[in-house]
Amino acid sequence: MISYKPLWDTMNAKGISTYTLRVKMGFSPGTLTSLKQNRHVSTHTLQLLINILDCEVQDIIKITPDETPSDK
Repeated sequence: MISYKPLWDTMNAKGISTYTLRVKMGFSPGTLTSLKQNRHVSTHTLQLLINILDCEVQDIIKITPDETPSDK
């Protein structure tokens, strides 16, 4: 499972809003929707976020294994 909760926490800590990403940094509304809904985004998008936020990948995304039928 992919979670971008670390992204929102990092953005909040650094005072960067989704408005800033969209208007000043050129992120598309579709990309921001994908991030908000924990859907897949490109590694290019992740690299842009790392550069903008001056952070590490773990400050943006958390990936945990999906449950398999044997895990239930």
